[in-house]
Amino acid sequence: MNINETLCSEFRIKKENLDNIVALIDDGNTIPFIARYRKEMTGHCDDQVLREIADRLEYLRNLEKRKQEVYDNIAAQEKMTDEIASSLAEAQTLAAVEDIYRPFKQKKRTRASVAKEKGLEPLAQLLLEQSVTSGDINAMAEEYVDAEKGVENAQQALEGASDIIAETVSDDPEIRKELKELIRKEALIVSKQAKEGDSVYSMYYDYSEPVKTVPSHRILAINRGEKEGWLNVSVGVSEDRALKIINDIYVRPGSVSSDFVANAARDGYERLIFPSVERETRSDLTDKADEQAIKMFGLNLKPLLMQPPIKGKTVLAVDPAYRTGCKICVIDEKGKVLLTDVIYPTPPQSKVAEAAEKVKRYIAKFGVDCISIGNGTASKETEIFIADTIRGLDRKVTYMVVNEAGASVYSASKLGAEEFPDFDVSLRSAVSIGRRLQDPLAELVKIDPKSIGVGQYQHDMPQARLDAALSGVVEDCVNSVGVDINTASPSLLSYVAGINSAIAKNIVDYRNENGPFRSRKEFLKVKKLGPKAFEQCAGFLRIPGATDPFDNTAVHPESYDAARKMMDLFGYTPEDITEGNLSLLNFKLDKYGRQKAAEQCGTGLDTLNDIVSEILKPGRDIRDELPPPLLRSDVMDINDLKEGMEFTGTVRNVIDFGVFVDIGVHQDGLVHISQVADRYIKHPSEVVKVGDIVKVRVLGVDPAKKRISLTMKTK
Repeated sequence: MNINETLCSEFRIKKENLDNIVALIDDGNTIPFIARYRKEMTGHCDDQVLREIADRLEYLRNLEKRKQEVYDNIAAQEKMTDEIASSLAEAQTLAAVEDIYRPFKQKKRTRASVAKEKGLEPLAQLLLEQSVTSGDINAMAEEYVDAEKGVENAQQALEGASDIIAETVSDDPEIRKELKELIRKEALIVSKQAKEGDSVYSMYYDYSEPVKTVPSHRILAINRGEKEGWLNVSVGVSEDRALKIINDIYVRPGSVSSDFVANAARDGYERLIFPSVERETRSDLTDKADEQAIKMFGLNLKPLLMQPPIKGKTVLAVDPAYRTGCKICVIDEKGKVLLTDVIYPTPPQSKVAEAAEKVKRYIAKFGVDCISIGNGTASKETEIFIADTIRGLDRKVTYMVVNEAGASVYSASKLGAEEFPDFDVSLRSAVSIGRRLQDPLAELVKIDPKSIGVGQYQHDMPQARLDAALSGVVEDCVNSVGVDINTASPSLLSYVAGINSAIAKNIVDYRNENGPFRSRKEFLKVKKLGPKAFEQCAGFLRIPGATDPFDNTAVHPESYDAARKMMDLFGYTPEDITEGNLSLLNFKLDKYGRQKAAEQCGTGLDTLNDIVSEILKPGRDIRDELPPPLLRSDVMDINDLKEGMEFTGTVRNVIDFGVFVDIGVHQDGLVHISQVADRYIKHPSEVVKVGDIVKVRVLGVDPAKKRISLTMKTK
């Protein structure tokens, strides 16, 4: 297999670009660096496509490696044939390779291997050939009776021969291939109630659905139901259809041993093949469901991390609770904690007036602009209290209920303790809740992505694969935004391309010892940050107020000479960048000819366009171009909702079967996939993403079950 040609075909990428991508990956370049600074080489592949290529490249290389191992093992047994070699060469999956290897694999002692030790393999071969058309198979078996080997009579000889034939049929890669295809096309996934009692899995107590159409989220649901003991799950397929496949290959009518072979084949199917293929089918379904869930988690995580920050605002953060009171803190526009306190507006204390007086005092004293409320225990009561408190104030104050998933994980972590050693756990949570509103990305990178709470069944996923995928999403977000090296936390720095946690710590240590970085060249003074790491990270690290204005842009140091030549070409100086005197640059470039200018400056056209985009808006934050989060000043109760009411809400989670939307009543409403759009869609992610502001209409309300049904349809 030519791996690069295979990848070209699968991803529909030019061979030249694909070869470049593989070479760049093999040379140790990071995905964000390749996506941002090697566009001419990759043909504009974005980070997501590059990660998919990298994953697929690793799989195909492992496949080729395994093929060679299997070839060598079979050859060492002197059993390699042209047919086997051809089958190996054509195998497209690791499962197919293992099926080819199965007959040659050294097995633990089986019934068939025991029969072979007793000298019954020649009898099995004779019966399997089905060349004898008259006589009695018992007479044929008599010749293999040998008490010393443990074969006492003809019946035992035939039983051993049957075991050998059953295993031969089971090990046949062609049989397994056809049975898998039968299951893929015709089988059902079936679940039944396993024990008495009601549960969240009751809809699966008597359930079946074709394997080829079952949605991923249902596979994950029945898997969990089975794991928790509520369900018995199986794969249902026509045994007659399966046996016909086997008999068409192995049974030859007219022989005295035809019925014997058919019965042995049935035994092989029931005892060996089907249980194995059933396990493999369920494993494949689970793998696909896991990949879909991981993809969905990534799709939700990215917009959550990329929510626009509330810049230049002083925030009062509230971590709601009942008995222990609501922990509050005031955080200035730079993220510095100015004050911490505890108020008791919720039961059992219900000191509403005292709490309101404190909140109003802090709003006036610190000039609070916005209040961030965690969405956990007592959130509804706290939100009502805050809405009542800020109503009628002279100063305009808004609030937002923030998803606090993972805040407790951060507050109890080593990182939380290092950042706020004098705060107790709940106060650290309040700080996290406040900073999530000020800069979601900078705060959420401190938390294990699995704990952020925007996926489905994330705890059932293969954790290493989930961690790798989510780390990739965080890495892409951090690098697309860029990082101020003089203020960034070690957590944020560790996601910058080319920087690991050790280098991130060294950057902060260097900053503490030597003061703020003044130029990108200074990065190379950081311990362990060598030339390769510098190449990968330099363009993603910003230095606001640097002497060289390019140091506060995404222009890579390797392109500074080209950027300066371009500035000289049109009569500009570096000072024009900081003073914003480049409004005519695009006009001049178009008039001169961009391709001509790129050649004159010794760079590619894509790189030139990126340089221009960056110097027109030095230090820009791409998140500022997104719609701002929806801030509220009042609250409703689920009991106030009526069918037909219309709201503006925020998308909180997107899953396979719908969208959860926050409409300001504490309980998120569900927009079923059938209600997401006026047109047919395969998945809600085609229409919305986490953080989107959407118009919804109430379809139904069940206050007792806290369920709200919504629609986004306009018709």
